[in-house]
Amino acid sequence: MIVVTYGSHIAQNTYDCLAASDVADYLKPDHRVAIKPNLVLASPAAGGATTHPEVIEGIILYLKDFGVKQIRIIEGSWVGDSTKRAFQVCGYEALSKKHNVPLVDLKRDRYSVLDYGGFSVKVCQEALEADFLINAPVLKAHCQTGLTCCMKNLKGCIPDSEKRRFHELGIHKPVAVLNRLIRTGYCVVDGVCGDLSFEEGGNPVTANRIIAGQNPLLVDSYCAELIGYKPEEIDYLVYGREFGAGVFYSAQTKLVELYTQNKPAHERKSDRTAERYRRLIREDAACSACYSSLIYALHRLGGVIPKGGGMRRDGQVCIGQGFREQRGEGFGIGNCTGGLSVHVPGCPPKATDIIEAWRSMD
Repeated sequence: MIVVTYGSHIAQNTYDCLAASDVADYLKPDHRVAIKPNLVLASPAAGGATTHPEVIEGIILYLKDFGVKQIRIIEGSWVGDSTKRAFQVCGYEALSKKHNVPLVDLKRDRYSVLDYGGFSVKVCQEALEADFLINAPVLKAHCQTGLTCCMKNLKGCIPDSEKRRFHELGIHKPVAVLNRLIRTGYCVVDGVCGDLSFEEGGNPVTANRIIAGQNPLLVDSYCAELIGYKPEEIDYLVYGREFGAGVFYSAQTKLVELYTQNKPAHERKSDRTAERYRRLIREDAACSACYSSLIYALHRLGGVIPKGGGMRRDGQVCIGQGFREQRGEGFGIGNCTGGLSVHVPGCPPKATDIIEAWRSMD
């Protein structure tokens, strides 16, 4: 079952979305509930990268009316950013005080090592010890995976060292494994104004919808189609299905839509910006934050890399942890490429620094 509400009254629509869903079949008043938004970086939700605090407020109000007394908000921002700063900038400190709901920085949390399918993964205790985890991501595009929504949002529940390792292993299969190790109680997707080009925001597309459902794979496959991807095009969804995490959305899935008078007349799809630039990149286990900065820089440059003495002969720019031990000719992005003849330092570097470095070589 998937429920969708439309309209600009974000908190109320979130509440109504849950009220119309089957969440009551899984939730109990005595549950210790953890709400996991997407605060990947310190950027207000209007930019299209982070979960609106009004969505979380709607969830909190529903939980309290349901009788739940133990509620907390948990998050670990991406490598290179501060969760504490994200809580402040994104309006979560004010939300916490208003509703007396504690904020937990998972970067400071303990972890356990869990195993599935030959993978050993460090998972933060707060995510494991919650009786009921509400996964509240943003529906948006991602420069490496195409889509980021429910399943990938759980990456915030692992330590920074593990986030880096996920990229060493290839991001898709570890994300699918993580969704077999962390049990999601329910999903509430912020589809208000996600960015359909970059996961770090800046190009928000207003859709004013909230999407709720119990199974992360089912919800993600539905959301993928909303922004122009077939579920089969997103590798971690395919792995998730192979690993028994659920099924894809289909005509047999029960879909309930509320306030359809507010439904957008025309649906905007992802412009697949990152895919257009991949031919220019030689990537080996790059972390999302670094890769995103590179894609944004390429976008600002119109997909044309200024040629200079540091460029490889194939015209590609190097990025990723796989370049840590490499030395010689090349233009690299991030600290991991420090052995190349020219590189832009940072973990991650700023897109503006990348642009400036390229232009200085031209």
